[in-house]
Amino acid sequence: MPGDEAAPAATTPLARAERFIWLTARVLEQRRFAFHFLGGDADGVDAALGAYLGADGGYGHALDPDLRGPLSQPLHAAYALRVLDALGRCAGRRVEQLCGHLASVSTPDGALPAVLPGPGGHPAAPYRSVPADPPGALLTTGPVVGALHRNRVWHAWLFRATDFCWERVETPRHWHPYEVRSAVAFLDGVPDRGRAAAAADRLGRLVRERRLVVLDPARRTGDGPGGELFPHDFARRPESCARGWFTDAEMSRSLDFLAARQRPDGGWPALRPARAPGSCLERRPIATLEALLTLRAYGRALTRPVSPSRRAGPP
Repeated sequence: MPGDEAAPAATTPLARAERFIWLTARVLEQRRFAFHFLGGDADGVDAALGAYLGADGGYGHALDPDLRGPLSQPLHAAYALRVLDALGRCAGRRVEQLCGHLASVSTPDGALPAVLPGPGGHPAAPYRSVPADPPGALLTTGPVVGALHRNRVWHAWLFRATDFCWERVETPRHWHPYEVRSAVAFLDGVPDRGRAAAAADRLGRLVRERRLVVLDPARRTGDGPGGELFPHDFARRPESCARGWFTDAEMSRSLDFLAARQRPDGGWPALRPARAPGSCLERRPIATLEALLTLRAYGRALTRPVSPSRRAGPP
């Protein structure tokens, strides 16, 4: 009978992702999706982000799903700035207060620790132990400083934090892939473009020489979360300084791999292993948004119907 037919299944990557977002995502990621892909307004995203803002000017309450509890953390600040950057609202008194908070929790050399120790009774971090006086880390400092510079934010704390990032980026040492990605976030935003280009060139050669990137997904050694990074993980947009590290063929294979990782439920897998019971559930919508934004930035079609064989996806 008319009206008894089941609703047609979503067959495009974007439609499948949209259904996944509405079914699983936090309000913030729902609002972000609507802003980026459905013509939603920025005010809704801004209001949702405001729920994570603390009295100290920082961000907490598991804004980054890996860090639980109400304590403001540098990783939360990095995510907040990424959201505000995309809205074109990375300025004003709120960002000035955030810089003041970051200055108050930074190390003597101006850097941000990876994780701040929390007061008793709050699950401030998923790690078994956090030093009482944690060292500065490029992992958190790089993305924060890069975002602030890209939006021409000026604060006294930025001078020391920028010097810290330059020292870490330009000093030969052992690198972790995630730290390289943070270095790219810094280099993509820092004002000295000549120095950034030279540093990026050196870092790109190191990434290839030390095999910190999987250039051919078909030959990857594993598929565990967080175990491997690919060209699209470093160069999330074509204008990134990391884009020059890879040939067109290498980037195309990487983007093909990224597109194929969409699961049958419409979402993408989280890159990092779960740190708390809710972490993976909350991180998958973030990973889905990032995948869609990267694919769109490279001109990949998100509204083209998916063939039945593709729709089956990985388990």
